[in-house]
Amino acid sequence: MESFLIEGGHRLCGTIVPQGAKNEALEVISAVLLTDEEVSISNIPDILDVNNLIKLLQDMGVKVSRKSRHDYTFQADCLNLDYLQSDEFVKKCSSLRGSVLMFGPLLGRFGKATIAKPGGDKIGRRRLDTHFLGFKYLGAKFEHEDERNVYHIMAKKLKGCYMLLDEASVTGTANIIMAAVLAEGTTTIYNAACEPYIQQLCHLLNTMGARISGIGSNLLTIVGERKLHGASHVILPDMIEVGSFIGMAAMVGDGVRIKDVSVKNLGIIPDTFKRLGIKIKIEGDDIFIPKQPSYVIESFIDGTIMTLADAPWPGLTPDLLSVLLVVATQAKGSVLFHQKMFESRLFFVDKLIDMGAQIILCDPHRAVVIGHDHKKLLRAGRMTSPDIRAGIALLIAAMSAKGTSRIANIAQIDRGYENIEQRLNDLGACIKRVND
Repeated sequence: MESFLIEGGHRLCGTIVPQGAKNEALEVISAVLLTDEEVSISNIPDILDVNNLIKLLQDMGVKVSRKSRHDYTFQADCLNLDYLQSDEFVKKCSSLRGSVLMFGPLLGRFGKATIAKPGGDKIGRRRLDTHFLGFKYLGAKFEHEDERNVYHIMAKKLKGCYMLLDEASVTGTANIIMAAVLAEGTTTIYNAACEPYIQQLCHLLNTMGARISGIGSNLLTIVGERKLHGASHVILPDMIEVGSFIGMAAMVGDGVRIKDVSVKNLGIIPDTFKRLGIKIKIEGDDIFIPKQPSYVIESFIDGTIMTLADAPWPGLTPDLLSVLLVVATQAKGSVLFHQKMFESRLFFVDKLIDMGAQIILCDPHRAVVIGHDHKKLLRAGRMTSPDIRAGIALLIAAMSAKGTSRIANIAQIDRGYENIEQRLNDLGACIKRVND
């Protein structure tokens, strides 16, 4: 296992470019299973979760060619379908959250898939009911294998239908879309997730020959096709990394430019940071965060305390609440964070409290932060990263703290952030990767 040693107090200055979007990469890479022709994908982030998914595809028989660090071609023309029944495949799926996105393409193209409970962040229950219900609407049947605790899903021919999803699940929507593009007839999905990454998946599929309309809304119509063909695709910048860099620049920056962020696809992320008093300058497709000795949390129009809560797109992504919470510890004023979607995601705040932050954890879903207004620095500490987003939030806290902090289990951070210590050190941070 590896850890980060972070010497706090070093100011950041310069330009940083966000990586390709992790969540989009997992979706569009899984989509290569829908055709036997070559699919080229650019701007793939070189991170653990994505690399593990690519390796799993290779184990299944997908031909993978790496053109450069971030550009690949895939061709799924000779899959070993027997491997999908093996204990090795089930074990690998159980350790990789992104593996869940393969089930829709496999079901759509081959009429069968084996589903193991996927791994990933320890942030509470992340149920698969929406995926299962969507597949059942399309005509799939399930068999549970008690001995290995896996589900076998099968369908001679998927048939399009109308469905109202029980929740706007991003991965659930992506999976159902990928199954439906090869179904017979027309599928209508209401209460579909509509994040930019879902939109990107739909655009790729349409380029491959699918017929999807309603892209960008929560009502998608998919006319099934018999076969899809090859295509090329460029992945968007990662909005979560952009938000993470905004948070870092606000707390410890002397002027940081975040370059080529695709502003139009950031939604309310910039405005949410502005509610914490962060100055954000949008210059073309770049974001510039000037040095801010102080930032004041806004109140609502009626004077009540600011509340920031996650919600399905176009609401605030839950992946940034951890970063926003850390930024608030040095703001002037108070703010209530309401994490609605995952019941364990706020538990990392006990580490911030140990560092001297003024936080009241009301329950697993709500925390009140009383900001220090930079009058009192956080203390350095020893921490363990419980998940990707809490890990980057703790890293931001350590960069602003007095003294040297240690963060263990940084494999969690590596799952979502490419070469993060070197990129931040290039801006002036002092972060070392060490073996435990």
